[in-house]
Amino acid sequence: MASDAVNIVADIGGTNLRIGMLDQTGSIKNLHLYQCAEFSGLQTVLEDYFVQHQIDSSQVNACLAIACPVDKDLISMTNLPWEFKQSELKASLKLRSLYMINDYTAIAMSINSLDDSQKVKIGKGEPVAHKPIAICGPGTGLGVANLFEYQGQWISVGGEGGHVDFAPTDDTEVAILNFLKKKYSRVSAEQLLSGLGIEQIYQALCELHNVEPQPYKAKDISAKGITKDCDICHQAMQQFCKTLGSFAGNLALTTGAFGGVYIAGGIVPRFLEFFANSDFRTRFEAKGRFEGFNQAIPTYVITEPQPGISGASAFLTQQINNEVVCL
Repeated sequence: MASDAVNIVADIGGTNLRIGMLDQTGSIKNLHLYQCAEFSGLQTVLEDYFVQHQIDSSQVNACLAIACPVDKDLISMTNLPWEFKQSELKASLKLRSLYMINDYTAIAMSINSLDDSQKVKIGKGEPVAHKPIAICGPGTGLGVANLFEYQGQWISVGGEGGHVDFAPTDDTEVAILNFLKKKYSRVSAEQLLSGLGIEQIYQALCELHNVEPQPYKAKDISAKGITKDCDICHQAMQQFCKTLGSFAGNLALTTGAFGGVYIAGGIVPRFLEFFANSDFRTRFEAKGRFEGFNQAIPTYVITEPQPGISGASAFLTQQINNEVVCL
């Protein structure tokens, strides 16, 4: 790593953008939080940060974790009206190097550095060393990534798993699916497992119980549901946890994630006690003949507030050292 280089890492979500720089030890310093809605695009945020810290952009190696696909030059954010070309961003800012990675690739890269103070175990099961790890996280959207070990190195394999078809498992979820089919030609898991998803579960349950829905946002539904101030809100939060359990359990089956399944994102850590006492783990294990398969797999909630930033740091450090870390 060149001594005059400035190594910048960022975690760009649909709502917030966190950006910092690595010091000589690899620790993150000068971490700033930006509200994405206050800026017209990513370049203006980077320019603001560079000006504030008197950074010569031509010396910058940047790893930017972003909440959308990154396999093409043109980046169009899924839950934010930002669009740009990676090549033009690099050229316009005159960056030394630029790595764009999916936000859940970054979170995956952070998993092996988390200690017990940065995660909470839900239910039974113990992790098996060197086995695959799966990550999913409800937030503005629903992110998914997987982590595999290959020749002594952990490789993050990203994708758009949050956009798989929603698969109802009981009559209530069938009713929710039918409600959402009035709005969408296709219903994905993200339509239930996200901030908007909580709102849509609530609205569907109101229709199911012939109750007039209130104009509640996700934060209102979660607050009233956890305290039981509103019965439909409480049911909505219970349903959210159940559906997330089924989805996470499907990830475990798909990847054989005996290293563990991790719940990331900004939603679940806000109501950990409620979540731990919900039917999340019951649904996670409810896989028929493969119940025993999933019972052996541990599940965790990531409570570390900046996993994307630490993962981007790990990615950038290894890329600069010419190590392949992502497929």
